[in-house]
Amino acid sequence: MISCTEFIPFYSELFTFLEEQGGYDAVVRYWEHISDTYVQDRLGKLVEKEGIRGCWTYWSRSLNEEACDFRMTYDEENERFTIDMRHCPSRGMLNELTYMKPYHDYCGHCAVLYDRVLEKYGVEGTFDFSKVDKAQCFSCRQMKRPAQE
Repeated sequence: MISCTEFIPFYSELFTFLEEQGGYDAVVRYWEHISDTYVQDRLGKLVEKEGIRGCWTYWSRSLNEEACDFRMTYDEENERFTIDMRHCPSRGMLNELTYMKPYHDYCGHCAVLYDRVLEKYGVEGTFDFSKVDKAQCFSCRQMKRPAQE
């Protein structure tokens, strides 16, 4: 059986190919398609059922399956969920490869795939991708607050 990690270099090369063929918009359209056809059925249904706690449920499983080194927090009172990715195995693998250069915005797929779904449920996300060269990132999702008048 092939491990999912075997596909990481392929994904990076696919993103590069799509951008060469149709520009960065083609890459984003591909990510949006995955979001609409796969992520919506999984993450979307959990958030619809559990609210922002559904983020905790979703990522508790997926990040452990991927063997990530991470710390999640869930603040029920403030409806806030964070992931401190201390080591992403996918990005870590790409950073170590010597035969190819990782796609310049490889980690950008996380923002598009998940936030496209979460925005439908009133959840907004912010990201810090400044340490992807160390296979680290930080994300925060929070329920949108009504504008103060």
